[in-house]
Amino acid sequence: MNPFRIGLIGLGGMAQAHIRWMLEEDSFQFAAVSDVHGEAMAQAGDRLGIPESKRYADFQALIEDPDVDAVVSVTPNNVHANIISCCLQAGKPFLSEKPFTLNFEEAIPLLELYEKRPVPAMLGFSYRYTPAFRYARQLVKSGRLGTVRHFSIQYLQGFGVPSRQVPYMWRYNKAITGTGALGDLGSHMIDMARFLFGEFEEVSAQLQTIVPERRDPVTGAMAAIEVDDFASFQARMTDDIMGVFQTSRNAFGSGNQHEVSIYSDLGAVHATTLDPDRLVWIREEEAGQISRVTLEVPQESKVKQYADFAAVLRGTSPDGVPGFMDGYRNQEVLDAIVRANETKTVIRL
Repeated sequence: MNPFRIGLIGLGGMAQAHIRWMLEEDSFQFAAVSDVHGEAMAQAGDRLGIPESKRYADFQALIEDPDVDAVVSVTPNNVHANIISCCLQAGKPFLSEKPFTLNFEEAIPLLELYEKRPVPAMLGFSYRYTPAFRYARQLVKSGRLGTVRHFSIQYLQGFGVPSRQVPYMWRYNKAITGTGALGDLGSHMIDMARFLFGEFEEVSAQLQTIVPERRDPVTGAMAAIEVDDFASFQARMTDDIMGVFQTSRNAFGSGNQHEVSIYSDLGAVHATTLDPDRLVWIREEEAGQISRVTLEVPQESKVKQYADFAAVLRGTSPDGVPGFMDGYRNQEVLDAIVRANETKTVIRL
C-alpha cells in the first residue's frame, strides 16, 4: 500500500514530535513543508528531503498542491481556523493541532463548511493515546467501575514559575493564542473528560494571571500578560457526573503532569502521564478489605495517534479518534469557561 503524502505546515518545536511520530509509522512520506520562517523551512526541507519546489511560504499553496494527500498543521492558534477552512474548501484531509480555533466565533463557520463538504479530519488531542488513559476509559465503558460519580483532572507544568524568568512569547500573546493555560493545557483536560465521560452540561470557572508581565526578548521592555496562566473550573457532565479541573504553568516542580482520578461506586482509578503504562485501581475485595492495585496496561490500550490517522485516511473510524466535532465541541466548552469566569455565573451548554 502506497504511503500517504503529507504536507506539513508549521515547523517549530512541536512539529518535531509530529515528524518523529509519523516516521515511526510505515504509512506516511513527507511531500511538502510550509513555514513563515525561511530558516526553519530550509532545515526541515533538507532533513526530510523536500525539494525546493515543495517548500511553501504560503500554506494555502501547500494545501492546494495535488501531490499532497493530507495536511498536518502544527501552528500557533491564530491560524488554525484559516488552515482548516482551506483544507475543507480544497477537500483535503487534515490533522490539526489543538485548540480547534482561536475562539468559538471562528469555529462556527468551519462547522457550516464541514457539514457541506466533510473531509477525513483529526484533532491533535494526543493524550487520548496515553495508554493509562485509554485503559481507564475501557474500565469506565465496560462497567467494571460501576456508576461513576465524580472525577478530577489536572494538567500542571512548572516552566512559567517566576524564578525561571521565562520571557514573553507567542503563548502569552492574546491575539495569537486566544487564551493561556486554558486553551493550551486546559483543552487537553476538556477533551479527556469528554473522552472518558461524555458531554459537558454546565461549567463554572476562575481564571488567573499569576505573572502579570514578562520581558520581551525583542524590545527588552516588560510586556503585559493578557492571558491566564492558571485556570480552575467545575463541570456537570452527562449523567450528572461531577468534575473538578485545574491547570497551571506555575506549578513548581511539575514537568508535564497530566492526571485523572475517577471515583465510582466500586472503586477509584488514578492515571497519569508520569506513569503512562500503569494505572492504580483502589477497590473493595470480597472480604471487605480495601486494596490498592497497580495494573499494567494491556496491549490493546496501546494505540498510536498516527496509526489512527492512517486508518482515518483509509476511510475507517477507529474507536476514540478525536475528529472534527471533538475539536468543535472542545472550543465550545472553552468559550463557556471563559464566559463563566467573566460573568461569575454557571454557564449551561
